[in-house]
Amino acid sequence: MKLFSTPPLSQMSQAKTVKPGASGTPGPAQTATDLPAPPSEPRLVQIAHLAKGGRWRVEAMRAHSEPCLLWFSRGQGRITLGGVTRGYGPNNAIFIPPGVMHGFEISNQTHGQALFFGRDSDIALPPAAHHLRIREAIAQGEIGSILEAIQRESESTRPAADRALRSHLGLLSVWLERQIASNANEAIRPSAARRLVTRYAVLVEREYRAGTPVADIARELGVTPTHLSRACRDACGKSALELMQERRLYEARRLLRDTPVPIKDIAQLLGYRSPGYFSRAFQAGTGSTPNAFRRAS
Repeated sequence: MKLFSTPPLSQMSQAKTVKPGASGTPGPAQTATDLPAPPSEPRLVQIAHLAKGGRWRVEAMRAHSEPCLLWFSRGQGRITLGGVTRGYGPNNAIFIPPGVMHGFEISNQTHGQALFFGRDSDIALPPAAHHLRIREAIAQGEIGSILEAIQRESESTRPAADRALRSHLGLLSVWLERQIASNANEAIRPSAARRLVTRYAVLVEREYRAGTPVADIARELGVTPTHLSRACRDACGKSALELMQERRLYEARRLLRDTPVPIKDIAQLLGYRSPGYFSRAFQAGTGSTPNAFRRAS
């Protein structure tokens, strides 16, 4: 019986069409949802590997279009999940549904794994994000064994490896459900301000490509821009505008590094008034021009 069903939060973002570059051969227009599409198969990645190419890949605000589970076995730092910042440490499991904005600190002492379930996963998973502190040695051993089995089967060429992999993913979903239940008494009910910031984070993910002013989003939330920024600073140490800018800059860096999309089209895709305005905003936020950032990849 399917106990959880994840809503398609990743579909809340409104993709904009990008015109093909003038220097290329004519072809179909590209959109944000296919630049590029993430792998659809489950995969297990070392957390340190996620930062390959720059810490911005893990520390800047962004969202995935597939469910993800982070398992930290060593190290500590801060993670911002849905606009709210908390500390993480060893033996912390963090489940992130698709479309939930997040970012976390990483250092040389950070060890762990990130399990991506794939865009087409129908494994029963929670609809909301969860930060779990796993204190029992038995539960710590269980997730270690399950992740090891997932890694083994994902690399296997033996018959029925795909079926075995799916079985282990199912066991992980059971483990996750049980840990959520056992941690229920420790869950802290968020304040009204933090609930506001979480709602804002959802709208940032929906609006960051459109260039929507923060004041318009605040109006949709029924608060003033000042009140919204105060709540954001209290929840994560950043203003509402800084969260929006960080999300847009992450996407700009991703497109510059991972795709051949022309800079002028990236500016259009992310809702900037002009390529020149985009270049100035990018340099102010990263210390590098878009051209220099792309060449350094």
